[in-house]
Amino acid sequence: MISMMKKLLPLLLIVLFTACNQTGNTSNVKTTDSVSIVNGGKVWASLYQQRAAEYRALCFQAYNIARERIDAAVKKHGKKTLAVVTDIDETLLDNSPYDAERALHNLDFDSKTWKEWTAKAQCDTVPGAPSFFKYAASKGVKIFYVTNRDEDERPGTLKNLQLYHLPNADNDHLLLRQSASSKENRRQQVLQKYNIVLLCGDNLPDFDTLYDNKPSEENRKATTEKLRKEFGSRYIVIPNPSYGDFEGALFKFNYNLTSAQKDSVIKSLLKTTPSPL
Repeated sequence: MISMMKKLLPLLLIVLFTACNQTGNTSNVKTTDSVSIVNGGKVWASLYQQRAAEYRALCFQAYNIARERIDAAVKKHGKKTLAVVTDIDETLLDNSPYDAERALHNLDFDSKTWKEWTAKAQCDTVPGAPSFFKYAASKGVKIFYVTNRDEDERPGTLKNLQLYHLPNADNDHLLLRQSASSKENRRQQVLQKYNIVLLCGDNLPDFDTLYDNKPSEENRKATTEKLRKEFGSRYIVIPNPSYGDFEGALFKFNYNLTSAQKDSVIKSLLKTTPSPL
C-alpha cells in the first residue's frame, strides 16, 4: 500500500494543484499564463520594488552616497547657491502600484490612466529619498524637481510632494515638461542662478544630453562607459527595472509594437544556455 501511495502521490498533487487553480482564483485579474513576457517582467519588477530588501538597500546606498557628496560640496561652497536637480517618478515617488495593476491585466502604459493615478497624489516614497532631500535642504541646498510629467499633472504632483513635507515643493521649484522631453533646457534654467552639485534620477536622460534623442542600446552603453566617473560622483542613479529608455532602446523606440512582437524581441535578445537544462 505504501509503495502504491508513493507512485500515486505525484499524480494526486497535480490534480490538487489544478483543482485549486480552477476553484480558488476569484480575482478578476488575468492569470500569468495570459500575460505577455514584457508585462510578466513588469509584474516581477514591481514585486522587487515593493518587497525586496535588496531594492531598499540599493536606494539607501545611492542616497547615502548623495549625502556624502552634499557634505563635500558644502565645504567647497562658492558664490552661487548650491542645488540638487532630481527626477520624481521612481527616483522620489514610487509608482509601482500603477505599474503592477496595468501589467497584471496585461495592459501597456496609458496616458489617461496614468494621469488618473498621479491626480490621486497617493504615491509612496522611494526608500531614503525624503530624508536625503530634507538633509540637503538643511545644508542650504535648493531642490529642483525636474520631471516629464505634464503641466496638467502639476496640482497632483505638488500635493504628493507636500504630503511628505519635502523641501521646495512649490511651483517655482517644480519644472514640468512643456514641449520637449529633454531635460537639458530646464537644467540650464537652474544653472543660471545655482550651482548644480548633484543630479538624481532613474533614467539616464535625467543626467546628460548624450542620452537624448533616443540613442541605440549600443550607444547608451558606450556613453555610460564614457561617463563612468560621474556615476556616484555627480550622478546618483536609483534602480528602476520596470520602465525607462532602457526598454525603449530594446524595441528601437517603436511604441507601436504589439505584445507578441515585444515578446519576440525579448526572446531574441536574452542570453540563454546553449541547450535546455
